[in-house]
Amino acid sequence: MTYFLQLLVSGVVVGSIYALAALGFVLIYKASRVINFAHGQYIAVGAFTAYALAVFLNMSVWLAGLIALLTTALLGFLTERVFLKPMVGQPIISVIMVTIGLASVIDGLVHLTPFGAGNFSFPAFLPEGGIALGGISVSYPQLLAVGFTALFLLLFGWFFQKSTLGIAMRAVADDQMAAMSLGVSVEKVFALAWAAAGLTAAASGLVVGAISGLNLSALTAIGLKVFPAVILGGLDSIAGAVVGGIIIGVLENLAAGYLDPFVPGGGTRDVFPFVVLLLVLWFKPYGLFGTEEIERV
Repeated sequence: MTYFLQLLVSGVVVGSIYALAALGFVLIYKASRVINFAHGQYIAVGAFTAYALAVFLNMSVWLAGLIALLTTALLGFLTERVFLKPMVGQPIISVIMVTIGLASVIDGLVHLTPFGAGNFSFPAFLPEGGIALGGISVSYPQLLAVGFTALFLLLFGWFFQKSTLGIAMRAVADDQMAAMSLGVSVEKVFALAWAAAGLTAAASGLVVGAISGLNLSALTAIGLKVFPAVILGGLDSIAGAVVGGIIIGVLENLAAGYLDPFVPGGGTRDVFPFVVLLLVLWFKPYGLFGTEEIERV
């Protein structure tokens, strides 16, 4: 039982990272109906920016992390202004291809830096050890992952429910033409959504770096691994992104703990969540919390 609970807790931690990354997907899709395939590269940019500031400029990791959050938010904002704004009115597939091209460009640029290959670690900034209860241990970096997810969930929950900009984003997501008729600047909402997505991407990169170190391939892979979480929770649901991320994280850990030892070469942790995803979508095509759209012809 202790082994199961340890796998469950570790799965929640991994799921929290997926949830943070998934928030960025949902924010962009909720505002503009675009899927950002460069999200994994945003995660890498945020993580390596913090690392470079902490190591080369001797900043505290906390200050470096804050600057990395703002830098990646700026990157998201500029992406929308420079690359996505000229694509307004074009087919969605064209916009998606732009994000795929952007991912390749960022990958190439990172490979030109010392961070393109190898493994890196943040300077120690958290106490060693963690919390142990009943044979179940949770390290401080793992607690940081859960805390970051809870903090961002509360902030975005308040933002969308109470702030003027958040309500404007919800209005644009529901009906762009109606929002424009009420004086809402759709262009500003799109840019804000991309900036917020960059913020959450950097946050997830920082957490990954604190827990398991920094590696370009591993960081960018998170951008694709959160797809099951986003689709499972619902592409336009903030709460769904969190729930879907945690479910996928738990399923990965349980598969690694109980199925991998009996499968030559392992790998079930990467497959099992997708199997469950297919089964769920069989009965709920819009995900657990996604908005169902009914079209009459």
